[in-house]
Amino acid sequence: MARVVVAMSGGVDSSVAAALLKEKGHEVIGITMQIWPEGEGKPHEKGCCSVSAVEDARQVAFKLGIDFYVLNFRDLFQKQVIDYFVDEYCAGRTPNPCIMCNRKIKFEHLLQKAKSFGADFLATGHYARIEKDELGRPRLKKGLDEGKDQSYALYNLTPEQLKQILFPLGDLEKDRTRELAKKFDLPVHSKAESQEICFVADNQHGDFIAQKKPDALRPGNIVDEKGNILGKHRGLPYYTIGQRRGLGLAMGYPVYVKEIRAVKNEIVIGPRESIYSQGLLAHDINWIGQKKLGKSQQVEIKIRYNAPAVKGEIRPQNGEVITRFIKPVPAVTPGQSVVFYQGDEVLGGGIIKCPIDIPPQPESTPLKGSKG
Repeated sequence: MARVVVAMSGGVDSSVAAALLKEKGHEVIGITMQIWPEGEGKPHEKGCCSVSAVEDARQVAFKLGIDFYVLNFRDLFQKQVIDYFVDEYCAGRTPNPCIMCNRKIKFEHLLQKAKSFGADFLATGHYARIEKDELGRPRLKKGLDEGKDQSYALYNLTPEQLKQILFPLGDLEKDRTRELAKKFDLPVHSKAESQEICFVADNQHGDFIAQKKPDALRPGNIVDEKGNILGKHRGLPYYTIGQRRGLGLAMGYPVYVKEIRAVKNEIVIGPRESIYSQGLLAHDINWIGQKKLGKSQQVEIKIRYNAPAVKGEIRPQNGEVITRFIKPVPAVTPGQSVVFYQGDEVLGGGIIKCPIDIPPQPESTPLKGSKG
């Protein structure tokens, strides 16, 4: 049997992951990361970094009879997640802090800490799977529960990291996880899930940034696609691409945020059809199953966690990736991640740099169902 460190957030998923590993006979060690910076007030009580969450994880560990530690990750989390979150919004982009936390905190620093405990594996409560291909290489796959699949947020993992990670819930549906939590009599079996950013109360990220960096929230103009001034905005961090509510405009028809111009401190709005794009340019690319993209490839594409995958084509360009959709999609958002799939396998992904409108390339194979 193996020694396994389990990242315990105090929620149902990570608690059941620990229980399943203990049931299989592994030596399980629970670790909760203390990530809320000292002197910054308290995180909201539903977050995975709250005081109550730490105590919930401790109670689960006691129930399971496993060793449990709370480790100080405050400075790392501040620099690599919170500061990144604030800076990206101030630059007119929409970041995904959970992806950055997975990349920099859980599967880099916590994985290294697990090794210092002599662990063979780090386990989490993510709904994703790791399977080996015919050559014995680890591949990242979607979780079997399509409604809970979290593979999108894990695209930055490397093959070497996948060899050291376990996802015990990958083959389970959420309802089954709840049943197991009751079976194991875990004190968190009925605990509600939080869909919020763990360090931002009530999803009020604009107010959070106003507290952290008040000088960055400068009012500016809301303009139409021709540059005509239509109104004033509160500050760029209060807006994201595709947003309709909270614009404070009475146009007589629905309008949406089409573009955020950080240099000019402008918000550009337009009708719904204006926020559709034929493609995007992505950078900061990570490939899981291949060293790089050698040629054009047809894939399924997700441009945000809760968006359905759409068919398209990707091709390399100077270390970046051009993505062309089989049909235009709405609200391609700079700062968010784009993730590429083939079936249920995650090929890799990157950060959206900008939406683009691109014609079919002569050397590309036309996409099935497209006019190209």
